[in-house]
Amino acid sequence: MTTRAETPDEQSDPGLGAIMSERRRLINLGYRLLGSLADAEDVVQETYARWYALSEREQRAVESPGAWLTTVAGRICLNLLGSARARRETYVGDWIPEPLPEPTEWITGRPGAEGLDPADRVTLDESVSMAFLVVLDAMTPAERVAFVLHDVFRYPFGEVAEIVGRTPAACRQLASSARRRIRTAQSPAGPGAGQADIVRRFRTAWEAKDIEALIGLLDPDAIATADGGGLAVTHPRPIVGGERIARAYAEIARVAGDRTTFLEYTVNGLPGLVARQDGELVTVFAFEFAGDRIRRIWAVRNPEKLRPWRSG
Repeated sequence: MTTRAETPDEQSDPGLGAIMSERRRLINLGYRLLGSLADAEDVVQETYARWYALSEREQRAVESPGAWLTTVAGRICLNLLGSARARRETYVGDWIPEPLPEPTEWITGRPGAEGLDPADRVTLDESVSMAFLVVLDAMTPAERVAFVLHDVFRYPFGEVAEIVGRTPAACRQLASSARRRIRTAQSPAGPGAGQADIVRRFRTAWEAKDIEALIGLLDPDAIATADGGGLAVTHPRPIVGGERIARAYAEIARVAGDRTTFLEYTVNGLPGLVARQDGELVTVFAFEFAGDRIRRIWAVRNPEKLRPWRSG
């Protein structure tokens, strides 16, 4: 197991190491609440800034620094979620959560950095699948925070209440409402190995521009959504229906020609694809499966959301 080397400051102040060890958990929390690694990093930075703004006496008075950091980060996220809806009104096209690669595949986009610190990596599980994050994004800010803190991170409702600013009973109701949304949106999915095979066959059919094969791999009611954020060309509205998606994607492959290659990657913990044009990564595709077919496709082309996938 790889461990992060201590800095000189941490060696002189053992308490600093304990504080910094919370970073990965805070990144995990922020990403699930905001659907953006960049925003999660900003939240963690602000959280630590507030900690170090405390006097030494105030820091010593904090019984559980980890709980204090979580509370502060949770409240910052709650405030950001409240303002996010207003920002989305000016967002060009559909907004899709920022996709994440498998940790072993991560390449930092930060200039001058040689690799991503393990403390900055998000732990991938079912709570960061693209389908899960999309459902979370449809919740109210309070629902999302209460559900993620309690059901994903296992915080008791008493502690959740301090962050959300409501009673424990109200937080319990918020989490229950969020749970119902998750159950309603969930689709029956096959085993992971089967999903990887579906994606592989989809890639092969797509590269061959085989419309009939694509139709056979797509649910008749499938939906394909793209996010360019006004910075990359995408289809302007979701494409609904397996046949329409197949024809649209075959046309994309025709226009892309030999300049574009499609590669299989893990996207938010599940089988996905990336597209490279002239060697540069330009799109990440995440999928949701219903049985042995693809029910949802999310294509992220906004370059600002592809930082973790690109080299500096």
